[in-house]
Amino acid sequence: MSQSSQSSVSGVNIFQKYWATSLLALVIIVLIVGFLVGGDMRKFVWYNLVNLPLLGGAYLAGVIVAVVMKRQFTLAMGVTLCLSLLAIVPGALLLSIAPMAYPADISTTEPTLAIRVPTGEPMKVLLGGDGVEGNAHARTPDMRWAYDLVIDPYVLRGARLANYGCFGVTVVAPVSGLVVQTENELPDNRPGERATDEPAGNHVVIEPAGGGYLIIGHLRSQSVTVTAGDRVIEGEPIGECGSSGSTVEPQVHVHYQRQHPAEVRQNYADGLPLYFRDHGGPAMPVGGVASEGGEILALGDVIQHRGR
Repeated sequence: MSQSSQSSVSGVNIFQKYWATSLLALVIIVLIVGFLVGGDMRKFVWYNLVNLPLLGGAYLAGVIVAVVMKRQFTLAMGVTLCLSLLAIVPGALLLSIAPMAYPADISTTEPTLAIRVPTGEPMKVLLGGDGVEGNAHARTPDMRWAYDLVIDPYVLRGARLANYGCFGVTVVAPVSGLVVQTENELPDNRPGERATDEPAGNHVVIEPAGGGYLIIGHLRSQSVTVTAGDRVIEGEPIGECGSSGSTVEPQVHVHYQRQHPAEVRQNYADGLPLYFRDHGGPAMPVGGVASEGGEILALGDVIQHRGR
């Protein structure tokens, strides 16, 4: 038998002997490569990282059992132990032990968009900013730089919708552009409840001159006043603040993404940096929510349109 044939057989034997460890190594390598490739592959890897700790935990348990039963610690066991820990760490980070934002660099992601505040009232930034500390949306690729905006009073826990400051307030076009998609028929949720069929709820999607798509969501049922094909001017009324879609209270959700929402799988669009202007505050205001003594506190910035 030639030397190359012997090497091939030896490799096969090693794989057969350590197939379980090899399989874990293969899974990790595939995920790393997919992450580095980027695009939709990176998003697929990102969403599946939460399953990796389960696999790593199973392997870790197997190593412990093997060490106890065989009363020895081999090199193969050591390699499997390292791989299992490597599999556990990324998922643990994503499972809120150390929350991570989706890895997109704000300094190199284009295009960007600057908009006005979508109402004439002072709006509290419930979620917003570049980091997960003030913006839970940052963990999702399409909503990497999304905002949830409310009006005082908010976080009332169970009060009637009409008691929330945002409910029924006129929402205006944050930027001029072409309306490419709307929804107007969905019901408003009761406080504390959320719908999952259409996360954005009643919404308007605007394509601004610079490209990309601005989504304005959670609008009040039957309040949307524009339809696809309309051209809107910044400041023109487009609906009212509501509580439709995936929200537990009245608010206005805005985010900017590269792809038309009808042409990309949900949560797989590329989120784009979104800023506010003409309000006298930071271009990218930061949100924040905390719980203290059973009370929910909104810690984010307050923004109000002041005109150009």
